[in-house]
Amino acid sequence: MKCAYCDDKMCREGKDCAGITDDISYEGNELKSMKTSAAIEARYYMQKTRLEEIILYAQEMEYKKIGLAFCVGMEKEAKVVEKILEKHFKVFSVCCKVSAISKEEYGLEKLHPDSFDPTCNPIGQAMLLEKDGTELNIIIGLCIGHDILFTQHSSAPVTTFIVKDRVLAHNPAGAIYSGYYLKKVFGISE
Repeated sequence: MKCAYCDDKMCREGKDCAGITDDISYEGNELKSMKTSAAIEARYYMQKTRLEEIILYAQEMEYKKIGLAFCVGMEKEAKVVEKILEKHFKVFSVCCKVSAISKEEYGLEKLHPDSFDPTCNPIGQAMLLEKDGTELNIIIGLCIGHDILFTQHSSAPVTTFIVKDRVLAHNPAGAIYSGYYLKKVFGISE
């Protein structure tokens, strides 16, 4: 598949160009998720922020317990998000450095070689949120790779609220919206 290069996008007109329509069936909770997503898009298109959409989605899905897996460098943002979500749900939050495992234990490269440098613990974050019985987990700024491990090990569905990008003020899409940056860094002209 190379959908990004397709100029026609006949799928928007109903064409099954991949030939998989008959092999897919949304049922149960997956169908409920699809209906909820469609309803939010239809009712609030270009009206609600991502955070408001997360709240609406979780309410429609009847979730009561929300988990936050956050980067310690985004503790301020996590606290604000937790305060907002607590108005609607029981919220549990787990910092990336939970359990303070030394990078040396796994032979990991250290950011601060001359001092104790704890590794992030995305599997631990997922385990702790599972113990809390969360029904939806939200990522706030986990490092690349750690977000992947957290998602793989989370027993609850996962969505991302903030993607960490220290260079672009946590707006990673900025790299593809800047013609200068595209050309200078990636060698692509618009």
